[in-house]
Amino acid sequence: MKEILQSWGALAQAFGLLGGAVIIGLLGHYIIFKTAEGITSRTKSVLDTSLVKHSRGPFRLIIPLFVVRFVLPLLEMPPALLDFMKHFLSLCFIGSFAWLLIRMTFVLDDFILTRFRIDTRDNLQARKIQTQLEIFKRIVLVVVSVLALATMLMTFEKVRQLGTTILASAGIIGIIVGLAAQRTIATLLAGLQIAITQPIRIDDVVIVENEWGRIEEITFTYVVVRIWDLRRLVLPITYFIEKPFQNWTRVTADLLGVIYIFVDYTVPVQAIREELHRILKSTDLWDGKVYVLQVTNATERTVELRALMSAPDAPTAWNLRCEVREKLIEYIQKNYPDGLPKVRAEIRESVAPASATIESKP
Repeated sequence: MKEILQSWGALAQAFGLLGGAVIIGLLGHYIIFKTAEGITSRTKSVLDTSLVKHSRGPFRLIIPLFVVRFVLPLLEMPPALLDFMKHFLSLCFIGSFAWLLIRMTFVLDDFILTRFRIDTRDNLQARKIQTQLEIFKRIVLVVVSVLALATMLMTFEKVRQLGTTILASAGIIGIIVGLAAQRTIATLLAGLQIAITQPIRIDDVVIVENEWGRIEEITFTYVVVRIWDLRRLVLPITYFIEKPFQNWTRVTADLLGVIYIFVDYTVPVQAIREELHRILKSTDLWDGKVYVLQVTNATERTVELRALMSAPDAPTAWNLRCEVREKLIEYIQKNYPDGLPKVRAEIRESVAPASATIESKP
């Protein structure tokens, strides 16, 4: 009985020391990151702030683990329990370091996004880099998670003993998995192709399935397009490899806006051209590069005028077209009210032929 009490007392003392080690580790974590926050508040460095922000969680686990690992050999425990604790700590270390590696991708994300912002007009390079970064983060997440899980499994003796058998049958398993997951593998390869060749990027303006929208999210398996009326169109990523679509911001974000005005033959075209230039110079929506007014068609009733104007991006081009169309119509109504399209008809007075009188002879 005395030996049992002594063993239980030793275990209680050991677990008490482990609890104290955990508390010391958490206290050390608090002191370290409180000091780091004070330093970053003075330096105001984006990289330092992001490091402190994203590494706080993993180190809340890593620092106590290091303290426990240092204290563990000093404890009086049964060998089986000691081995179990060491194995458990190894698993925790692997998981926490994998967590830290994944969080470091967010640090890279914050650092790059401060240098390449997409909320500016000339954001082609920024959208290209952000697209690559999003796919890179997902690749790191998958690779690190798989490696961490494999490393954890290899710490078990029985799993290591099965390793030879698994490797011997890997060829057959690979063929079976490849046939079963052919579509999935094609989707993943399409995601990699999108990241490398970049037919689409984050915030690109596209027309897909007769819908105008912006690329909102790109994943390994699907792409989310934010439609102009705030609907979301979700498409498989292979769609942008296999089917044609329009990308209005593939090379640059600037666009040409087009409007058509139909007027009567009596309207002077040069006056409309001068008014178009005046309207464009008076608005901030025009980028000052292109303005053209041409007679593109003439029918038996109207003359078709096409106005071209340039804008820095698609939404601005849309607003510019609406404004110019409204003001040109207002100008024609005010200055050439008879110049609006009309249907002509000519009415002639018809003269009835004189009726002939036929006399009948008796």
